[in-house]
Amino acid sequence: MAVEAARLALPAGVRCVDLVSDLHLCPALPRTTEAFLTYLDRTSADAVFVLGDLFEAWVGDDVLNEAFERRCVDALRCTAARIPLWIMHGNRDFLLGTAFFEATGALPLADPTLVQGFGETWLLTHGDALCIDDVAYQEFRQTVRQPAWQSAFLARPLPQRQALARQMRDASQAHQQAAGTAQWSDIDPDLAGQWLAAVGARTLVHGHTHRPGSSPLGGSLRHVLSDWDLDHAHRAEVLRRTAPGWQRLAPDQA
Repeated sequence: MAVEAARLALPAGVRCVDLVSDLHLCPALPRTTEAFLTYLDRTSADAVFVLGDLFEAWVGDDVLNEAFERRCVDALRCTAARIPLWIMHGNRDFLLGTAFFEATGALPLADPTLVQGFGETWLLTHGDALCIDDVAYQEFRQTVRQPAWQSAFLARPLPQRQALARQMRDASQAHQQAAGTAQWSDIDPDLAGQWLAAVGARTLVHGHTHRPGSSPLGGSLRHVLSDWDLDHAHRAEVLRRTAPGWQRLAPDQA
């Protein structure tokens, strides 16, 4: 599978970069939401990358007028006004649109993107496109990323789209619970290696799999971002890059 990556050089003066993903913000996760919005307000980073699934679901930019989404957008706008904030589409919020980015001031981040900084390059991706063993999901992903499907979905009334999103979320959660965490899909290491070789990078950073950690990937290195859940568990982590290297921090330490 060929890959074409966007390219991005960190702005001059950026000395500290944070990367997060899989926040799954929604009204049902108030503690998680509060922790993330507090992190945005207080982070000492010079730039932040969100690598997908910022929201549990995003059914169209007309939800910008909903109370929960408005609160999140206001916080994102405040952060983007003081530091660069890049946001990548995930598998749950792939419908984040132009109005969302205009309202927040955040910068859209292509998937994948090759970032140059600190004398090296990292390939950033949400990660779902690399989980090719999950054939059913890859077929679903191909369908919902088609402009015709998205146009037809966005033409539905908002309550109907919200109901469909809940159905898809419930089906996904039921599938995960039935399979167990050990059976959750992971990225294909050979395909990931091909991506890295194609763009000349030695470091891969991704989310999606909910298996945080850092490990070798052939002759390269991969960093898997943590999902955030402080309502049903105690998971929340920021991956930080500074000149000395990579480190993992709790949100209140970042």
